[in-house]
Amino acid sequence: MESLNQQEINIILSLYKLKEGTVKQVMETLNIDTPYTTLASVVKNLEKKKFLNAKLIGNTYLYTPSMTESKFKKDYVDGVVQGFFSNSYKELVNFFIHQKKLSANDLKEIIDNIENEK
Repeated sequence: MESLNQQEINIILSLYKLKEGTVKQVMETLNIDTPYTTLASVVKNLEKKKFLNAKLIGNTYLYTPSMTESKFKKDYVDGVVQGFFSNSYKELVNFFIHQKKLSANDLKEIIDNIENEK
């Protein structure tokens, strides 16, 4: 997945919540002070990067994400794991354990989920 900054990620996630929306609706959802023209430029760039689709309705563009939310999250997390954890989900889990973000009970629950998937 192409590298995205936090503002771009927030815009895409807001459009998943909205299902579709204009730049103005995205601004309202994000509740940010960014000038309209700046946000419109970021949205247009996301369209050029193929993360968003645009449809002209009257004189306003309506934007929708170009992939499902689950695919977007999967691709994003895969990129994080590849870039920061040598493509190892085990390293990612160990990182969360050492950061005290996962407890023994959490891990037991994860193991149960893995065993029940089989």
